[in-house]
Amino acid sequence: MRQKLVAGNWKSNGNSQFVEQLLGALKAHSDQVPSEVEVAVCPPLVYLAKAEELLRGTAFLLGAQNVSAFEEGAYTGEVTASMLKDVGCQLVIVGHSERRSLLSEAEAQFADKIRLVLQAGLQPVYCVGETLEQRRRGEALKVCREQLLAGVAAVTPEDASRLVVAYEPVWAIGTGETASPEQVQEVHACLRQVLRERFGEQADLIKILYGGSVKAANARELFALPDVDGGLIGGASLVAEEFLAICKAGINA
Repeated sequence: MRQKLVAGNWKSNGNSQFVEQLLGALKAHSDQVPSEVEVAVCPPLVYLAKAEELLRGTAFLLGAQNVSAFEEGAYTGEVTASMLKDVGCQLVIVGHSERRSLLSEAEAQFADKIRLVLQAGLQPVYCVGETLEQRRRGEALKVCREQLLAGVAAVTPEDASRLVVAYEPVWAIGTGETASPEQVQEVHACLRQVLRERFGEQADLIKILYGGSVKAANARELFALPDVDGGLIGGASLVAEEFLAICKAGINA
């Protein structure tokens, strides 16, 4: 049985005081987090070192929201996977839809990022998901399948168990809209099958998270689905009480 993972993506929110307050609240109530559930926080890049210091000695994992597609060298402004490892990160979000739509990043870059993240000994959390127009055209499964295969093109079966996939329908991110349990399970089952075709038995060790307006009110139902192994949480991860409630939902799923 795969262990549940709940990861909070803070996006471009917060400042030093916010980091101290939110992580302080999470630490103060860490006894509410079931030991069976892995919990990660992904603050903005400039606060990673501060977050690592505050979380040191706890069970919380630290993640980055992005990583360079280059290993090292003359790439002004880029932050490499080895640098993220050096400041204490354990996982890295790759391919979020906001990187695709707002910054025109593509699967070829994501494949390079995933390769370098794995090479650095970190876990990539690779995001896939369709737009509303693609879903209305009946292309959701096709789009997610193509995105997944392109992103994991360089992943070996030996490294596959360290991969995390996150299904985030673009139309449900930050909109208050959530895919129905039936829609979520259909896509997750499709992704699981793609992973089995690509990696064989190792696919059953890969966590597939759901992200898209996950809240304490719907987390338990979503996490109970057969192929949902937790969540990639956006806005709700910025409120300690709400985020902790979502984490607790993982044990009852």
